[in-house]
Amino acid sequence: MNFKAVNVSPMEKVFPTAAPSEEGAREKLSGLRGEIVSFQLAYYAESQGFARAEAEVVSPIRANVKLRKVALVPCEYPCGPIVDEDYLTTAPGLYPDRLEVLEKVSDEEKDVYKDVPLIHGQWRSLWIDVEIPEDMEAGEYPVTIRLIHKGEVLTEKNVSLEVIGAVLPAMKVPHTEWFHSDCLANYYGEEVFSEEYWRIVENFVKTAVKHRYNMLLTPIFTPPLDTAVGGERRTVQLVDVTVQADGSYAFGFEKLDRWVEMGKRCGIRFFELSHLFTQWGATAAPKIMAEKDGTCQQIFGWDTDASGEEYRTFLHAFLTALKLELAKLGIEKETYFHVSDEPSMEQINSYRDAKKAVEKDLEGYGMFDALSDYGFYEQGLVQQPVCGLNHIAPFLKARAEGKGPEKLWGYYCVGQPEKVTNRFIVQPGYRTRVLGAQMYKYELAGFLQWGYNFYNSAFSLHPIDPYRCTDADGAFPSGDPFIVYPGKDGAPEESQRLMLMDEAMSDLCAMNLLEGLCGREAVLACLEPDGEEILTIEEYPRNREYLTAVRERVNRKIVENM
Repeated sequence: MNFKAVNVSPMEKVFPTAAPSEEGAREKLSGLRGEIVSFQLAYYAESQGFARAEAEVVSPIRANVKLRKVALVPCEYPCGPIVDEDYLTTAPGLYPDRLEVLEKVSDEEKDVYKDVPLIHGQWRSLWIDVEIPEDMEAGEYPVTIRLIHKGEVLTEKNVSLEVIGAVLPAMKVPHTEWFHSDCLANYYGEEVFSEEYWRIVENFVKTAVKHRYNMLLTPIFTPPLDTAVGGERRTVQLVDVTVQADGSYAFGFEKLDRWVEMGKRCGIRFFELSHLFTQWGATAAPKIMAEKDGTCQQIFGWDTDASGEEYRTFLHAFLTALKLELAKLGIEKETYFHVSDEPSMEQINSYRDAKKAVEKDLEGYGMFDALSDYGFYEQGLVQQPVCGLNHIAPFLKARAEGKGPEKLWGYYCVGQPEKVTNRFIVQPGYRTRVLGAQMYKYELAGFLQWGYNFYNSAFSLHPIDPYRCTDADGAFPSGDPFIVYPGKDGAPEESQRLMLMDEAMSDLCAMNLLEGLCGREAVLACLEPDGEEILTIEEYPRNREYLTAVRERVNRKIVENM
């Protein structure tokens, strides 16, 4: 069999039709306690007919080593009309993303993973993680990966992992990617708030927390997000509402309490409550269901004037009761509120009215919204702007002049296709990972992305099968709507992009650790070692070697200053 294999960086995306680059690959890796360190083994086979290999993992720490197959996924809409030279391709096709668990058997010496595909004339890759426990002894540990076909060793690759004797700290700032529990209920065919629903939701939250997400979108009402005007999404409202005989409102918080307890148990630190007004302008109320006259019925929605007295009376009653519950739960300082998502300057008046309706009730609470026009902040309408990274320059400039927001977040989505970091499947891995370094340099107060698990078409017209459609039915570039796949038994399958986000946030946490040891200037010197500005929001070294070397410098400095 004609066979080739190379170690490649986790930032490399191994396309089946092209030999991968070894740039940024290392045979000696390093990581902190509590971190996941990843690498890939790319291989090429010219086989006759159906052929499968076995992958052996031999290591004194193999209990902490996980091997998965990088599976190809369909990308019918890989990118929009605006691209730059950094895209790996703009053609539709099958591209690497999903990390598929392989059957494993173990003996005293090794772990053996079954059914590694040897597909004639194609490059494929295996993804290897080393999950370093917080109590692992510092030192160097060998990891050997062998591919074996019919008793013949096709390749043997050896990697050495240095475990640094310091624990990677937790995220200092919030990191959220919006959690869509209605999509989980739809995909798995479960009733919302059934015990199986709760089990599945918790599985997906646990995976998010494992990879350094620490904020959870919490549907106090069904989130008014990605919903066609006049349409609706499946009800996932956590707060029970009763319209009493005299027209007043009563509220039940049992489901919200369970949601918060579940989040805390999984490791969630911050809770962002779903938006109090509709997306793109705050003109209407979210869908709100209530017990009224003996039946469950919708009392507010698209036909509700957001500025009307009836909804504002409801909001005052609701927020008054909710604040007491947040205090009881002990999360008032970790709770953030939204008004409306992505308003434009044409909608500034309706946004202003909506903000005014709730600002007194929410005085002292964190409030933030995704928007990109500095005018919203300049007019005092948003406390913590969440700015599209391609529009963040005016905010940064104002902050440098002492006029900008104390807390400035970043976000990206379909609207950030050029220059800035993003996570489309056909973008290179370094374009996703560079976010951590940028967040550190520009001291961003948080990061938000809209799709942890959005398995609907655009505007939520109908559910989609994420194993067949990665672009919300041709609406958003593949990879924009979700970063995990709904796997078997109600558990998520991870993606290469999820692991790249894990690396980005781990880089940020390691930089924060180093700053605590020897100051911010030492970290900035790791980012720009020659003293020249090479890292900005829109411009940065377009290669894997830069980020690999940055992290090595950070790790070496940590060792020197421990």
